[in-house]
Amino acid sequence: MTGVITDACIRCKYMNCIEVCPVDAFYEGETMLVINPRECVDCGCCIEECPVDAIVFDTEERAQPWLALNAKYANLWPNVTFDGGQTPPDADHYASVPDKFDQHFSPNPGKGDIGPRTASARAKACGGCTKETPLKKLARLIRSLWR
Repeated sequence: MTGVITDACIRCKYMNCIEVCPVDAFYEGETMLVINPRECVDCGCCIEECPVDAIVFDTEERAQPWLALNAKYANLWPNVTFDGGQTPPDADHYASVPDKFDQHFSPNPGKGDIGPRTASARAKACGGCTKETPLKKLARLIRSLWR
């Protein structure tokens, strides 16, 4: 599975999702963001953070039209790893507009990271990234046996 950004992101580009991504899998276009499916680790943190419900797992039906677009533009647009103020001032106006692709999508790249990162974005990571994985549990068990 991978996260897929749909047309709901167009003209919004809220950056909440980028701030929690543990692998920096987001790429910025002029009017929307995309996720590189080869980099996404399927943690779902970004899905929880998106205020306009623009991100879904690729197993959901509404992801299908956007899978190829995400993969294509992730290879063409610059990587974006933190919120540098890229959200357009009129984003709230476009948040509830349906079917934005034909009128508002731009294939042009965005600017990517703008300015210095002001705080550790990883400190905002969701609980999914901080849970103890089975591998960590096994390592903890082995260490406890050797004591």
